[in-house]
Amino acid sequence: MQKIYDIQEKPKRVFLISIKNNDINDESNAEELEGLCRTLSLDIIAHEKIRLREKNSKFIIGSGKAEALSQKAKELEADIIISDFNPSPSQQRNWEDLCGIPVIDRQELIIRIFADRAATREAELQVKLAELSYFLPRLAHKYVDLSRQRGGRYGTKGAGETKLETDRRKIEKRITQLEKEIEQVSRQRQNQRRRREKNNVPVCAIVGYTNAGKSSLLNALTGANVPAEDKLFATLDAVTRKFQCAPGVNVLLTDTVGFIRSLPHSLIKAFRSTLEEAALADILILVLDASSHDIESNYETTVSVLRELGAQEITVIIALNKIDKLSEKKAEPEIINEERVVERAISLEELRNRFPDSIAVSAKTGAGLDELKLRISNNTLIFR
Repeated sequence: MQKIYDIQEKPKRVFLISIKNNDINDESNAEELEGLCRTLSLDIIAHEKIRLREKNSKFIIGSGKAEALSQKAKELEADIIISDFNPSPSQQRNWEDLCGIPVIDRQELIIRIFADRAATREAELQVKLAELSYFLPRLAHKYVDLSRQRGGRYGTKGAGETKLETDRRKIEKRITQLEKEIEQVSRQRQNQRRRREKNNVPVCAIVGYTNAGKSSLLNALTGANVPAEDKLFATLDAVTRKFQCAPGVNVLLTDTVGFIRSLPHSLIKAFRSTLEEAALADILILVLDASSHDIESNYETTVSVLRELGAQEITVIIALNKIDKLSEKKAEPEIINEERVVERAISLEELRNRFPDSIAVSAKTGAGLDELKLRISNNTLIFR
């Protein structure tokens, strides 16, 4: 059976490959790929950023460039190649045949992080479903020799069934079983929601890009002790706490899994029941990392995912978090390389102009939390 590459037993030497598409998010995507690797404590030995002039059906990039990258990976003694693009199963197999080492993509890296951080049974079930759904079309990956046959028996496809076919059938059966188990957990979550509705307590979901500080904000507002690390996807499970935003005004505050660009579809599907916490909330607190130079792109990604979940009509309160990291003075442009000039930090005044009606807060220092509580309280009037 195809298994996910284990890239966390010990620090692995990884060679990263990103493609430039002349997009404003090119550099951000490359930096995010490095952040994903650091979350798994991988040793980044090199990061090659190449320009894609035309697609090649065998490697996505040109064969000559692919061979040059393969040679560089060998010279650097890389254990794994990680690409920021998503090769098809056949292209992934071509890369591994060329390089002689595992070649994984951004989607598999994200799935590995989810698998590493799953702490509850529900999260474990959801991640396992995402893993199997991702790897089902990639089973041939490890079956170069399909001549091995297994004897037929009652209930199978009969004599001549290959190892690949047997494993494919086992995975499909396991996927069906996992879907049933997750559906059962989903029904339990629905029962919990019904009990909340009977109590007529508004639900406020905290949503946003991964590592924007959602869990830290939940802790600051409610005194909860939810793990909050400076890493991507620190929280996978929806955590709900009762919260008094004003005297006599109670709401249920729910922390949700973070969003990210190019989140694997298998994960969105598997985490449907958890993400529904955002879609079924009465109010959304959209948390943005005010210190991130990609704040607008992160905002657009979050809004896009909310739209996909059908949550675009829900009242939204934008919280600009981590203002303690901002300078009051307008930052000077910083040259990252010859092709990209960005502002590493911008003023709070400019952020307020970009996001009107937002609330500047710091989960770390407590700044702005009273204003946020008041805004939540005012928006719950309709539910009283």
